[in-house]
Amino acid sequence: MITQCFFKQRVFFLTAGMFISGLAFAQKKDAYTESIKAYQKMYVDSHEVVKGKDKKHFRFFPINKDYNVTAYFERIVDTVGFTMNTSAGTVKYFYKYGRLDFMINEKEFLLYVYQGKDLMQTEQYKDYLFVPFTDATTGNESYGSGRYLEFYKRDIEDGKLQLDFNKAYNPYCAYSTGFKCPIPPRENRLSIAIKAGEMNFGKAY
Repeated sequence: MITQCFFKQRVFFLTAGMFISGLAFAQKKDAYTESIKAYQKMYVDSHEVVKGKDKKHFRFFPINKDYNVTAYFERIVDTVGFTMNTSAGTVKYFYKYGRLDFMINEKEFLLYVYQGKDLMQTEQYKDYLFVPFTDATTGNESYGSGRYLEFYKRDIEDGKLQLDFNKAYNPYCAYSTGFKCPIPPRENRLSIAIKAGEMNFGKAY
C-alpha cells in the first residue's frame, strides 16, 4: 500500500512538474509573441509615410520565434567604403562594419552589416548599423527590393547580436515614389525563405 501510494504521489509530482514547465514555456513564448505584436503596433502607429486608413494595409508574416536567432559578429575595418545602388538610380556611400554568422533550420547563413557615410557624421546616428537583405520571399510574399533590419553598436555584446527577422521592415519605397532606398547588395542575398517580419504592402501605389 505504501509503495502504491508513493508511486501515485511520484506520478502526481512528475505530472505537475511537466505541467508547470509547459506552462512556464508557454508563458515565455507568449511573452515574446506579445512583445513582437507591441513592436508591430508601434511600427504601424508611428509610420512616417503610411497615414490614416492606409495603415490597415500593413501585413506581417505570422510571428515565429525560429527566426529570432543569435548571430556571431565579426568586426570588419573598412576605411575605403563602397557605393550601394538605390531605387532612384542613384548611389549612397556605405562602409562595411562587420559580418554576422547565424543558423536557421540547422543551416548556416551570413549577412554583412553596414554604416552609412552620411549618418556617421551625425550625433544621433553615428552608431547606427544597417542590414539590408533579400531572401526567397523577395518579390513574392515580401517587397521586391528587399527588406531592412537595423541595430546600434551597443546591441552587440560579447561578439554576439540578436538577429530578429520578425522585426524586418520594408523601405519607404514599398509605399510611395520619391524615395532613394538602398538596394541590398548581392552579398546579402539569403537563399532561404525568411517568413517573418513585414510582408508586401496590401495596397498598390
